[in-house]
Amino acid sequence: MIAYSADPHALTPEQLTGFFVGWPNPPRPETLLRLLQSSFRVSLAHDGERVVGFANAISDGVLSAYIPLLEVLPEYQGRGIGSEITRRLLAELSHLYMVDVMCDDEVAPFYERLGLQRAGGLIRRNYARQSGE
Repeated sequence: MIAYSADPHALTPEQLTGFFVGWPNPPRPETLLRLLQSSFRVSLAHDGERVVGFANAISDGVLSAYIPLLEVLPEYQGRGIGSEITRRLLAELSHLYMVDVMCDDEVAPFYERLGLQRAGGLIRRNYARQSGE
């Protein structure tokens, strides 16, 4: 049974393995743990002790937030876990004026189903720093 929580401070790196499939230079579990613990808000999905999905938000806490990551382990995808994680995170951010997500076009319908709308945007990526190290 999948359980949900919002506190990354009790996690260990061992609980955060298997994410970032397809990334050429993914963050190590220790880096992911630091990332989650430094986030403004986090939404986690657990199967027992194992973290099977997460999303995080960074924010000024006043007007705006950005959701940079939503990850669900491949063997848990298609079960509504990503939707539930995102709904819970958006609820935590509902007091803010704007919550932005930048995603690939093929992922946009997922976020639209959760009430977000398309908007233009620009990005810059430094893939040499993709691992966070």
